[in-house]
Amino acid sequence: MTGELRTKIDSLWDAFWSGGISNPLEVIEQITYLMFLRRLDDVQTAKERKATRTGRPIDRPIYTDETDALRWSS
Repeated sequence: MTGELRTKIDSLWDAFWSGGISNPLEVIEQITYLMFLRRLDDVQTAKERKATRTGRPIDRPIYTDETDALRWSS
């Protein structure tokens, strides 16, 4: 593991610790949720780009106008 990666992981761990999450399994669970939410946003972005390229509406959007504020990129 590189020094930079270790520093990022330690920083993330400290953020969870200071936020009151100290159980390692809970930290891993929360990181997993964050990664999942990031992935949902990436998929939505890809769908938006495809819709723009093809001129068609987004097929089965993950986020609607009402839930757009919940996106990772928002």
